[in-house]
Amino acid sequence: MADPAGHPEKHLVVFTPSGLRGSVHGGTSVLDAARQLGVDLDSVCGGRGICGRCQVMPTFGEFAKHGITANPDHVSDRSPTEADYRGRRPLVDGQRLGCAATICGDLVVDIPAESQVHRQVIRKEVDVGDLALDPVLVLRLVEVAEPTLDESIGEIQRLVDSLATQWDLHDLAVANDQVADVQRALAAGNRTVTVAIRDGRQVVAIWPGLRDRALGIAVDVGSTTIAGHLCDLATGSVLATAGTMNPQIRFGEDLMSRISYVMMNPGSEVELTDAVRSALDDLVGNLVGQADATRDEVLELVLVGNPVMHHLFLGYDPTPLGGAPFALAVDGPLDLPVSSLDIEAHPAARAHVLPCIAGHVGADTAAVVLSTGLGQTAELEAGDQPTPPSPDREQVRLVVDVGTNAEIVLAGRGRVLAASSPTGPAFEGAQVSAGQRATPGAIERVRIDPTTGEPRFRIIGVEPWSDEDGFTKAAIGTGVTGICGSGIIEVVAELWLANLMDTNGVIGGADTRPSTRIEPDGRTFSYVLFDPTELGLDGERLLVTQNDIRAIQLAKAALYAGIRLLMDHLEIDTIDEIGLAGAFGSHIDTIHATVLGLVPDCDPDRVTSVGNAAGAGATIALLSGSARQSIIEVVDRIEKIETALEPAFQDHFVDAMAIPHRTAEYPCLSTRITLPERSTASAVGSERSGRRRRRNGAAR
Repeated sequence: MADPAGHPEKHLVVFTPSGLRGSVHGGTSVLDAARQLGVDLDSVCGGRGICGRCQVMPTFGEFAKHGITANPDHVSDRSPTEADYRGRRPLVDGQRLGCAATICGDLVVDIPAESQVHRQVIRKEVDVGDLALDPVLVLRLVEVAEPTLDESIGEIQRLVDSLATQWDLHDLAVANDQVADVQRALAAGNRTVTVAIRDGRQVVAIWPGLRDRALGIAVDVGSTTIAGHLCDLATGSVLATAGTMNPQIRFGEDLMSRISYVMMNPGSEVELTDAVRSALDDLVGNLVGQADATRDEVLELVLVGNPVMHHLFLGYDPTPLGGAPFALAVDGPLDLPVSSLDIEAHPAARAHVLPCIAGHVGADTAAVVLSTGLGQTAELEAGDQPTPPSPDREQVRLVVDVGTNAEIVLAGRGRVLAASSPTGPAFEGAQVSAGQRATPGAIERVRIDPTTGEPRFRIIGVEPWSDEDGFTKAAIGTGVTGICGSGIIEVVAELWLANLMDTNGVIGGADTRPSTRIEPDGRTFSYVLFDPTELGLDGERLLVTQNDIRAIQLAKAALYAGIRLLMDHLEIDTIDEIGLAGAFGSHIDTIHATVLGLVPDCDPDRVTSVGNAAGAGATIALLSGSARQSIIEVVDRIEKIETALEPAFQDHFVDAMAIPHRTAEYPCLSTRITLPERSTASAVGSERSGRRRRRNGAAR
């Protein structure tokens, strides 16, 4: 169709995971649409359909978040270019060449990580500390006696007897489907075989001769990224670490968006499950490839994730988690064949899933409790340890895994409490006008001169700061493309510290400092963080808008309110130690996080990153059967607090909207940084007076 002037009708197209959107004329190729909207989509051959770098995945269904209903006929049929394509990356699973597929209606298009020029920086490492190795699966080389005429026992019994004699392993079971494998291995190995024994009870695999390595993989299935660690089960060595974007992002940036997608598209949970399982299978291939290993060597997996991800990778319906009472399909630990998750590994490979704690506090939080030792408090309370409690028992410790749904664990006074808080995706760049994920070119550090109001910043992939020699030359390759989560936290905190924003989060509010960087933006004001002309770079100006500030305030207030609620239940007013977990938490500047009011006041030296605590906990559970059992027992003792049912949550939330807080004092933080006086004016009053004062100032 065309408009009266003869131009093709325009259609709305949304690209994920970037969230960039805009209207393009019908017949525009997906590659051209991506270029028009500034979407990161690779192409080497210039759109000739040769290189295959521009592969995309059109997605169909009703997307309430985007206001789009996308049908299969909203993208062109496969063209001869795609039919003739024979590039290195084959077109699979509905993927299309962006240069050949054209837009015929409203559409949501996912850009896979491998099609992005600037791929996601997966910043998840693992540190299991001084772990006592106690693997659930061991390899044992055994020599099995030849059969004789005076014995009337079968080969399975000979094998079991030999393991008892040579390894002091008794009462072992051998599954019926292993019998033929035992026969073949004994024949091929000249009666010398290696067996894999799981949980000290069952022979699960057998090979002729010596087999000296069995591998396991620990995976943290996050809503944004999936990170895995390949380990040697015999030595505990981490042989490879890899991460990938969670492909479910194309169905929604945050968990509730994905639940909504399933609700509005019945049966689509199968599609989401297939997507994450495919990503897990690819991750396994990536890990074994890094270690020059094979999938057949992988015999054990441990999986953790928040409840929604937990349900989706297991193939359960996540929609009951979309509203009270947030009913879990299953909350206990699970052991199931890896093959049932559509992951290729050894036929005997098993997947262990840690228990969930509550409706929105998942197996990933259980892993955090395991890796940080918070569960020791619960063990002491239960009297499981005969040794006297350590002095640290009275220490109150908080661990927060900051993400689209923040998980909070507070331990002290012999108790462990857990809750989740709906922070949303703002800290990951969504809902922020210049926000983006942590890719090269993203601003990750910000400082604002309190006298001049001028900013300086640092971007991912470039070492110098923006005001240092060499920055412009180094930044040409990446550009300055947006602001990632750590940068968002810092710029908001810095605006307040520089008195360019008031306590209520109003840019240019009452009694704030004038600055040429603050400019009118409709009925409010915005702060110019980056102007490419000032540094001789290409690109768009990056502004921090009033709506951006509000999005961050809402997110941080939800997190703080959840923490404060747990403190109420524990009947405390101070916290001795705070740990920030997760890939995002690992890169937050702890001083700025406290200035913002993300967490309560605490000794700055005891507010630290605890790294990828969920991945570390999963790895500990992979390498230690006793640790795996202990976390199951600890989870049973954790007190679950449902923030949605607590009347005090809203009061805490309202107070926490202020920067850093409406009433809370920050004596510990004040020893490290001079805090401005907080305005007592209301947000509405400040906003109005700020607009009036700025307009008058502009007139002068």
